[in-house]
Amino acid sequence: MTSTGHQQPSQHAPELRAAARHLGRRRLFTVTGAAAVLAFATNLPTAGVAGAAEFDAAKITDNPFTLGVASGDPQATSVLLWTRLAPTPYQADSGLPPERVTVHWELARDERFRHVVRRGATFAHPEFHHSVHVEVGHLDSDRVFYYRFRTGSWISETGRTRTAPSSRARVDELRLAAVSCQAYHDGYFTAYGHLAEDDVDVVFHVGDYLYEYAVDSVGGARNYTDRVLPDLFNHETITLEDYRLRYSLYKTDPDLRAAHAVHPFVVTWDDHEVENNYADDIPENSVPPEEFLLRRAAGYRAYWENLPLRRPQRPAGPDMQMYRRLNWGRLAQFDILDTRQYRSDQAYGDGADVPGPETDDPARTITGAAQERWLLDGWQDSQALWNVVPQQVIFSQRKFDLTVPSRVSMDAWDGYRASRARVLAGAEAAGVENLMVFTGDVHVAYAFDIKDDFDDPSSRTLGTEIVTTSVTSGRDGVEKPANWETYMAANPHLKFYNGRRGYTTVRLGRESARADFKTVAAVTTPGAAISTAASFVTEVGDQGLKPA
Repeated sequence: MTSTGHQQPSQHAPELRAAARHLGRRRLFTVTGAAAVLAFATNLPTAGVAGAAEFDAAKITDNPFTLGVASGDPQATSVLLWTRLAPTPYQADSGLPPERVTVHWELARDERFRHVVRRGATFAHPEFHHSVHVEVGHLDSDRVFYYRFRTGSWISETGRTRTAPSSRARVDELRLAAVSCQAYHDGYFTAYGHLAEDDVDVVFHVGDYLYEYAVDSVGGARNYTDRVLPDLFNHETITLEDYRLRYSLYKTDPDLRAAHAVHPFVVTWDDHEVENNYADDIPENSVPPEEFLLRRAAGYRAYWENLPLRRPQRPAGPDMQMYRRLNWGRLAQFDILDTRQYRSDQAYGDGADVPGPETDDPARTITGAAQERWLLDGWQDSQALWNVVPQQVIFSQRKFDLTVPSRVSMDAWDGYRASRARVLAGAEAAGVENLMVFTGDVHVAYAFDIKDDFDDPSSRTLGTEIVTTSVTSGRDGVEKPANWETYMAANPHLKFYNGRRGYTTVRLGRESARADFKTVAAVTTPGAAISTAASFVTEVGDQGLKPA
């Protein structure tokens, strides 16, 4: 992505700018000293922090569990539980002093906690904004559990989570949901309220959990009449405090809280968790890369603090390994990708353009070499019936025009065609027969067949791509956007296109997979009903989407 726009004044404190000048670009962060400087610059815990003073939780007079509870990344013998203490979430300090707080937790087989299987205590550190990430191990596989937290006299709401089946288990079915793109200022999180009542095992969030844009006093398109949001949200997020406060705003939403409480989430980011369309250390706006990396470090840090992620995902300065692998018995292997942190700069100035030598340059990458090799090696070792890739941007070819050549998106895999070719060749070499890609980003729902040659409709179908629409981004939307006929005609492998808000559920089975695209009529007003706009099936060993 090419930097555009005027030079913006720095919003980082002088000591942070000074640290940035000593650091240089991210790829130089291999020396201990530079990493330590950046760690200091973004207030990462250092040696001795755990010895900081402890706050007496009995003094907490307001409910500290205003942001709810969550769980994530279910494994066969362990679960990850999350909460963050915030008695006054719209304050920078969340209403707590800069001292650690003891938080107790329980995990039980039943909702009434009559059969507690694990319990313990941990600290909520101020350096992590009093967030708590508890990894509970030595559990039975393929089980539902209930959990809660307690600090002082306060007890959180009860969360529901589960472990995955064991790696050798023959599993007949997995029910999951895919969500993306939830701009608070574009509407109500109605889709999450419905998702909280849906019967799924796990939710995949494939990017844009948060948006950096300003939220005004009426919540943008929500147009509140019963509350006034503080001015501190009415500017773009730049600093660590900005990002933290923005998560507080999002996570006080009751529908989002409800979905997190009843389903484990597997999350990955796209761009808006930091800044629109950034590429590696190249920002959208014209600031020095080293200063942008401070912003990236702040965005990554707040992301980890506010989402149910395990310890390997904990960031180190501006770096955070989001790509990781999860298994659901022998039914499915999930390779969660990060197509933002390691990518080459977008070709031809970003945006829409016709492909050219730059889009096919094998030296350019959307995943980075290490992640690409990790993905291909993982497929070689896979024993799963389904190989599923939750990631951010459109993987399949998507032509915008009926002309030849047609414009495509330089921010998606169309702008990195050599990367896509290597990935598809790797899938074929590994014998991957049932490939499915989950995508977000574009605020509409698509269903694609992944073709051996996208320009030849008769070529082999290598897999399918399920693109989930946004939760709110783009506001209400329409069933058939103005470009619907053009896109359907220009892309014969595109089987479905809908512009409403919502989410997608997928049932993976041993003989087929079924995708249900669920939409709501409006998000600018609360309470819209949910309906299924379309359903498709793809069969094991015979990939290709057919109406269900």
